[in-house]
Formats: sequence, C-alpha cells, structure tokens
Amino acid sequence: MNNYIDEIKLILSKARQKAYTAVNTAMVEAYWVIGKRIVEQEQHGAEKAVYGEAILKELSKALTFEFGKGFSYANLRNFRQFYLIYPDNENCYTLCSNLTWSHNRLIMRIEDKEARTYYLSEAAEQGWSVRTLERNINTFYYQRLLSS
Repeated sequence: MNNYIDEIKLILSKARQKAYTAVNTAMVEAYWVIGKRIVEQEQHGAEKAVYGEAILKELSKALTFEFGKGFSYANLRNFRQFYLIYPDNENCYTLCSNLTWSHNRLIMRIEDKEARTYYLSEAAEQGWSVRTLERNINTFYYQRLLSS
C-alpha cells in the first residue's frame, strides 16, 4: 500500500514540475515579446524613446489594473532591456526560456556578452539555483575559468 501511495505522490510531483516549467517558459517568452513590442512599436526600433518613460508608466497602469502586480514601471524596463540584450529570438527561446525570470534578470546585467552566454548555458545545463548563479557571478566564476 505504501508503494502505491509513493508512486501516486511521484506522479503528482512530476506533473507539478512540468506545469511549473511550462508556465515559467511561457512567461519568460512573454516578457521577451513584451520587450520587443515596447522597442519596436513604442520606440520604433530605437533603444530609447524621448517619451518612453510616460509610455511605460501608462502601460504599467493598464497592465497592473488588468493583470495585477508584476507590471511595474521597473519591470517593464526590465522586459525592454531583456529584448535589447537578446534581440535574436532563437537565443531567447533556446537558452533564456529554460531559466526562471530571476535567473535571466541576473544574467542580463552582465556586460560581457561571452560571460552572459556562459552563465546562461551553465545555469541551464547544471540546474543552478538563483542563489548559486548569483554567487558564481559575484565571485567572477567565468573569468576565473578563463584565467586557469
């Protein structure tokens, strides 16, 4: 009887993990598309719009009213930055969507493109937690690997 219950628990645990992964992937992809939409439609492809702050504040109000928290002015700026750092959607879908938004926010702050790519792939392949990723970035793990 215990084996039966344990099997059912495992089935449910796996299903929940799949659901979490699917939702996370969809949200990371949505954030990239929102960033793209902001840049291409609101800014006509430019990195900054003269009136961008007002547009983002208005968008923030509308999205927060409709969908609740998570769409602050700062978050919308992060979405825009996410798209600007990864304008190639293949990179976003293959690497970025395998990580949580928290992972991506940490990685997109890294200036060096090669280091960003390294942290993206290693965090996904090695299953690094956000805390492990942050520690590796803060201790210059990538740079130390290059020098050794």
